[in-house]
Amino acid sequence: MDLVPALEEPLRQPLKSVLGPATAKVMAEHLGLLTVGDLLHHYPRRYEERGQLTHLADLPMDEHVTVVAQVADARLHTFASAKAPRGKGQRLEVTITDGSGRLQLVFFGAGVHKPHKELLPGTRAMFAGKVSVFNRRLQLAHPAYELLRGGPEESVETWAGALIPIYPATAKLESWKIGKAIQTVLPTAQEAVDPLPDTLREGRGLVPLPEALLKIHRPHTKADIEDARSRLKWDEAFVLQVALARRRHADAQLPAVPRKPAPDGLLTAFDARLPFTLTDGQQRVSREIFDDLATDHPMHRLLQGEVGSGKTMVALRAMLAVVDAGGQAAMLAPTEVLAQQHHRSVVEMMGELAEGGMLGGSEQATKVVLLTGSMGAAARRHALLDLTTGEAGIVIGTHALIEDKVQFHDLGLVVVDEQHRFGVEQRDALRGKGKQPPHLLVMTATPIPRTVAMTVFGDLETSVLDQLPAGRSPIASHVVPAADKPHFLSRAWERVREEVENGHQAYVVCPRIGDEEDDPKKSAKKKSPEDEAEKRPPLAVLDVVDQLTRGPLQGLKVEVLHGRMHPDDKDAVMRRFAAGETHVLVATTVIEVGVNVPNATAMVIMDADRFGVSQLHQLRGRVGRGSAPGLCLLVTEMPEASPARQRLGAVASTLDGFELSRIDLEQRREGDVLGQAQSGARTSLKVLAVIEDEAIIAEAREEATAVVASDPELTHLPALRTALDALLDEEREQYLEKG
Repeated sequence: MDLVPALEEPLRQPLKSVLGPATAKVMAEHLGLLTVGDLLHHYPRRYEERGQLTHLADLPMDEHVTVVAQVADARLHTFASAKAPRGKGQRLEVTITDGSGRLQLVFFGAGVHKPHKELLPGTRAMFAGKVSVFNRRLQLAHPAYELLRGGPEESVETWAGALIPIYPATAKLESWKIGKAIQTVLPTAQEAVDPLPDTLREGRGLVPLPEALLKIHRPHTKADIEDARSRLKWDEAFVLQVALARRRHADAQLPAVPRKPAPDGLLTAFDARLPFTLTDGQQRVSREIFDDLATDHPMHRLLQGEVGSGKTMVALRAMLAVVDAGGQAAMLAPTEVLAQQHHRSVVEMMGELAEGGMLGGSEQATKVVLLTGSMGAAARRHALLDLTTGEAGIVIGTHALIEDKVQFHDLGLVVVDEQHRFGVEQRDALRGKGKQPPHLLVMTATPIPRTVAMTVFGDLETSVLDQLPAGRSPIASHVVPAADKPHFLSRAWERVREEVENGHQAYVVCPRIGDEEDDPKKSAKKKSPEDEAEKRPPLAVLDVVDQLTRGPLQGLKVEVLHGRMHPDDKDAVMRRFAAGETHVLVATTVIEVGVNVPNATAMVIMDADRFGVSQLHQLRGRVGRGSAPGLCLLVTEMPEASPARQRLGAVASTLDGFELSRIDLEQRREGDVLGQAQSGARTSLKVLAVIEDEAIIAEAREEATAVVASDPELTHLPALRTALDALLDEEREQYLEKG
């Protein structure tokens, strides 16, 4: 929302820089801050009152922290190492205390000289760095520090004012340096143009934008911070919802062919042969989809449901309805394994209804074809011909479906499985294959809280399947602390053997394959002492399978599955596992979505702390799919107090995917809700938290919908239009266009 020339001034320019060139360079490269406006919108993450910075007793692991403390003692050690073989390596260990606890700082090599002179016992300073663990003790390696000279109270007072803003920082640029840079440009905040319509701002009692910017960076009281945050949250929520409302408005203007199923056609025949009754949820969601398909503008619907809630059944009935109405349906799956599995299960569910044009096929039948990148030339030619002539009503495939050669007779519906695995461009390319825009159904098994659905998928209507079909078994989950209690891990392997002896099967999941070549760039990069001291590489499938077959699982039939295997080999492994010929499958996350083996009852996830909460929940959903109860063991070496262990504890404590998705979001922030990497690294939301600010997002959505309905081009709201342009830089504009 860098709205005017003063705010658009680059921080770094050839003739005069607003900041020093080195600082401006770090800001651009590490924080994405290019202009004065970007810097003004880099808000403090939190505020500390004098003497109340992060207590040493409450330090979070793996986070950049800023602490005020006093040096208790400092010792210089010499040691021998590869680089200093004659015992000339130097390590400075400094212990600091703030009354609540103690913390060790370490400096190595040439980096010891300055702190050795400055950090004398009794010295008070502000320290910033990343908390790591070494020898089971917390430490900061090579922290940055700022000495607080003079009397303790007066010094922090002059250095930081009454409330100390703590900014999102990087190892290259500490919070206090960012603070100083912001104070330099703060006067230009007066020139910020306000994107909120006056009636909205006054009606909700929000402060003007220039005042909000001053108060967020230089608050005198906590009430100042509250005023500023309330206002800036509204900016983010409202501008984002206007972008999405304009997208929905534009979609509603597009033409589409209404698709109503024939009264006694394929869908009726399919329902008649189902050996079970659809759940109430499946019937309700199907009605919502059929209503959308019957309209003359394209359906844009998100179908979310727990692992195993029967989404595929709902999607298949929607596809059959479209085929009934004379159109074709395409289902896009993220991997070949999953495309093949979907194809197999759809053909099984449809029986003779999938044998259109074949002997024994029913008269209402259609053809169901598979199209993947690794198919032989003859099979591929055949499939392409069936699509062009319209003989195949349903096609299931990977992104091979998107290639230019693929032509449809009349594409009426696109179903995208596991949205988060698909680039928006791919979805868009497939949609472009219809004579008119086809209807779109996006399925995800990652439960998404309502507010995230309103932001990330704000241009889609949402349907939720929240009940499991009858016959699904409960899954017990436990954390296995391998470092603290090695005998727990031995017991885990015994449990796997017991499941196999009882006629069941098991998965073992690892984060890595294990035959990766070392990236020369990575290995050439100098590792910091804390990296050296800390993390071992994640466990790999190929190493683990070797250890298991020679050790605890000796004598069992164990196979490997990972993404770099040839597609035919992958399919053969999956078929053997599905047929019960393999006892244990050691795999990467290729099994995360869609793999359905009801006889698999146990899963051991190695280095579980290296996976996200939603991913663990997805993986766990692969067991307990039959009548026998499931067991999921989360193996970790992380210490008990670490956030990683708390995260695993949360996963073990509930099977409710919506609850877990809230926990997940609270921990990793929302990612860029408009950008393609929804990871938390770069976010267009700076103060708005999609979980906590549900009410603001819902109200902003209503206001935005009303504004766009009365003025779709925002002709009468130039400042809002400008803010929208700033939010929707080219990449994001394209993302929305294609979303």
